[in-house]
Amino acid sequence: MTEKHTIYLALGTNLGDRHKNLRQALQVLPPQAEITAISRLYETAPAYVLDQPNFLNMAVKGQTELSPDDLLTYLKKLEDQIGRKKVIRFGPRKIDLDIIFYDDVTLELPHLQIPHPRMTERAFVLRPLLDIAAEVVHPVLNRTVAELATALPDDDGILAVSEWGED
Repeated sequence: MTEKHTIYLALGTNLGDRHKNLRQALQVLPPQAEITAISRLYETAPAYVLDQPNFLNMAVKGQTELSPDDLLTYLKKLEDQIGRKKVIRFGPRKIDLDIIFYDDVTLELPHLQIPHPRMTERAFVLRPLLDIAAEVVHPVLNRTVAELATALPDDDGILAVSEWGED
């Protein structure tokens, strides 16, 4: 029997029908990534590249039998399938699927770092993650998601919050 791994993914979109993009991502993640929990939906101001539309962000918890590398390959294939075009780093995108945590694994490869290396500076990752993983401990920093979220600045770029499915 193959071992199942607990994963946390961040999803974001700011092009086209953002709700549809997220719905499509949730529909195509299984069977390789079985979703077990979904955060609320967060509308966020863009970060890094500011001249672009606002994002919708969410986080999901899931189970997978894929290795971290195979999971990354699978997510990139799904991004392509949904219509992501890589133009500008941190620029607009139809969908973005990032691995935040994979069990309590720490991994540092040129193409993949787990936990996600910039998660602690990103309210658009931590706030949705807080909904479904408040007590999960960052395996490097040894702090919970709740502790990391409280360290965010007051002006964290979160513009609106809604329950998933309220479109």
